[in-house]
Amino acid sequence: MTARIVLPAAALAGLALLTACGQGEPGPAAIQQAAAVQPAVGLVASDVDGLGPVLTDSNGLTLYRFDRDTARPPKSACAGECATTWPPVIATGAVDVRGVDAKLVGTVARADGTQQVTVNGWPVYRYAKDTVAGEAKGQGVGGTWAAITPTGAKAATPETAIRTTNIPGLDTVLTDGDGRTIYLFTKDGKNPPKTTCEGQCATTWPPVVARGETRIEGVDPKLVGTVTRPDGTEQVTVGGWPVYTYAQDTAPGQANGHTVGGTWFAIETNGCKVAAEKKPLAAAPSSY
Repeated sequence: MTARIVLPAAALAGLALLTACGQGEPGPAAIQQAAAVQPAVGLVASDVDGLGPVLTDSNGLTLYRFDRDTARPPKSACAGECATTWPPVIATGAVDVRGVDAKLVGTVARADGTQQVTVNGWPVYRYAKDTVAGEAKGQGVGGTWAAITPTGAKAATPETAIRTTNIPGLDTVLTDGDGRTIYLFTKDGKNPPKTTCEGQCATTWPPVVARGETRIEGVDPKLVGTVTRPDGTEQVTVGGWPVYTYAQDTAPGQANGHTVGGTWFAIETNGCKVAAEKKPLAAAPSSY
């Protein structure tokens, strides 16, 4: 469904300018001219980053809601520095909606007098660290921000998990939630945590990115943290080391990345690297 909603506050503001100084009631041509100069805001239902249907703007940037706001009545609690990190979606004219029930779309007056778009009462925001279409770096930030769905609900947050498994020859090592062995890179830093694997390196060694809560099993939670990568994503750390999977591990139980280049190592439950002299006794069957 595609619709254009002319929000009352914006429309009245435009007409007030036209009727000032004794000009009288505006005619149809004047009303059309006022509408033409008001840029339209877009709300589009899209599938983003495995979150399911969420809202984006007309440029594909994910839109969010804030738990500290209220929907009944609509009220924004994000101002000042918060509004720099989370720019409010401001209605300066019509709102074009696609895949959204137009009856759910409205506005709320902010402290500065601007009209912020709402969906089912919830004020709507962008995230400054989302720079290209399809990113959703704001999902789960602070436990209070979530991508907003076409009905105004919060998008479900995918879990990140750190678990353990026993690989013959390596003994107990850490894995992600899908059972893939995770690794540390000795060219990174651990105190303080620092990642040096970017570009092609991060394609071969995908960082384990924190999404929402991190479920931890078999590891002391005090060892698990995050570090901010140059692209703004939060990478999981264990024992201070940023952790990665390996693109050439194609099934759970593989540890093909252990000792690669003399710099990549599987990780023990204490956050230390598995000894270089240890070798997996047999690789799991490849999917190639």
